[in-house]
Amino acid sequence: MLERLLIAATIAGVAVMLYLLINQATLLRASSKVGRLESYQPGLPAIIYFTTPTCAPCKTVQRPAIERLQTYFGKWFQVIEVDASARPEVAQEWGVVSVPTTFIIAADGKPRYVNHGVTKAETLFKQLELEDFSI
Repeated sequence: MLERLLIAATIAGVAVMLYLLINQATLLRASSKVGRLESYQPGLPAIIYFTTPTCAPCKTVQRPAIERLQTYFGKWFQVIEVDASARPEVAQEWGVVSVPTTFIIAADGKPRYVNHGVTKAETLFKQLELEDFSI
């Protein structure tokens, strides 16, 4: 029994480490892509939001969460929405494999976080609060 528990814990640990490595690789990959987005404004923090028209969680959960942040922060950050079905090459360049996917970009243009799947407004808020905002 103990042996099975150790095997399960090892597998779980390896999975978590792999997930963290993939996130780091995705952020590194995104570093060179930020400036290529035509609507990106250097010097402003950003949320890059990958979605599709048929993504129900994007419409019902993710978009309202981002809109809450826009209401709170207003002009202090930008949201760049990318339709992954209309621009699959951009999604592929950024390493997006599912929607919604959000990237938090610092004011210096460096990607800080990647969120695969639906991310609550509170989480996005905390990720944005870590940056130096002058509200």
